[in-house]
Amino acid sequence: MADKATEGSSDNALIAAALRRIRKSRRMRSSEVARAMDMPLRSYEHFEAGQGKVTYERLVRFAEATNCDPVALLAVMAMGSPEFAERCADNKLMQIFMIALSELNEDLGEDIVYLESGAIIGGITRLCRDLAEHVRKRDTFAENWLEAHAPRLNRPSTVHLPQLKPRTSR
Repeated sequence: MADKATEGSSDNALIAAALRRIRKSRRMRSSEVARAMDMPLRSYEHFEAGQGKVTYERLVRFAEATNCDPVALLAVMAMGSPEFAERCADNKLMQIFMIALSELNEDLGEDIVYLESGAIIGGITRLCRDLAEHVRKRDTFAENWLEAHAPRLNRPSTVHLPQLKPRTSR
């Protein structure tokens, strides 16, 4: 029984850390989030501190108030990483992933049981590698483009700019 209590408080601490990180990255005060969640400030402060019951409804309300990914907040517990929720706040990675899984469930219905673990692992691993490669190429593309085009700004100019005269005190 003590293990479950410890596990619950550990999960609450992870969620609390994620909530704080997101609120601060959004440059929001506790009072702003509390108001947006329609909660008394003191209740919100307890919620953000990881005290009391953390519910999916409250996480969704927090996500709406801060425009972040509610599913990533839940994933924090499984991953043990409050940083993950903050990293997914803008791109809504986990929310998109869950929507895609929901569509797969609708598409396959009962036949979803025929998906083999190996195929799932292979597909998701390829997806993750492709996404990582996309990010690396995007960053490399921007750096290469800037490097190739920056010299255009450094070529000699034929335009003569007027000399600026120093200001004199009155």
